[in-house]
Amino acid sequence: MANRFRCQSWVKNSTLATLKLSLKVEYALRVLAQLGRYHGGPQLAHIEDLAEAEDVPSNYLVQILNELRNGGVITSRRGKQGGYALTNEPEAVSLFDVMRVIDPGLFANEPSRAGQSGSLVAEALNKIGASFEERAKEISIRDLMPRDAGPMYYI
Repeated sequence: MANRFRCQSWVKNSTLATLKLSLKVEYALRVLAQLGRYHGGPQLAHIEDLAEAEDVPSNYLVQILNELRNGGVITSRRGKQGGYALTNEPEAVSLFDVMRVIDPGLFANEPSRAGQSGSLVAEALNKIGASFEERAKEISIRDLMPRDAGPMYYI
């Protein structure tokens, strides 16, 4: 399952480039944006509310939240007052942090240096990978949080 993530390209003409990321990464980022809205509030987020707000299948969301919890990005608590919360402030969690947990192979590419062009191709791909990693570290969950959704109210 892959989805296309639109990002501004560094190409001279400022055309949009399409980067293929897994749907799992996209779902994780969307749900973390919702968790950012809960951050600092008196309640934890419930899986049903997260799934509904971000249109993510709840059975798949359970797997994603488990990976994020095991990776230290979120915490969880069981019981009636239980739910999920970010471990850190939304601005302290980068896209890189999330992608590293959900899709660890994304930043672990080692291109082959075989053949006459292998070294040059590997060097070019490593430069692109380094740029992508750097940019992923600059964007935080705070940047993904909806501006017009308003604050979370608790009853």
